[in-house]
Amino acid sequence: MPKPDIHPTWYPEAKVICNGQVVMTVGSTQPEINVDVWSGNHPFYTGTQKIVDTEGRVDRFLRKYGMLETSDEDSNKEK
Repeated sequence: MPKPDIHPTWYPEAKVICNGQVVMTVGSTQPEINVDVWSGNHPFYTGTQKIVDTEGRVDRFLRKYGMLETSDEDSNKEK
């Protein structure tokens, strides 16, 4: 038995709430836990994760360090 009056109240059926819906029940020292992201809606766990290079970071890096020849450079060499 734990010593009286030194431990927080334990809630064995604490509700985890995401977007107003109860998504799971866990044991906690709080009766309700509000979260923004959980494994049921996180792109990594749902398989909808996309790696998008929208800014062209790889191309920009290659151009910066001279590892990529662009078509503009080729056309300037011909003139």
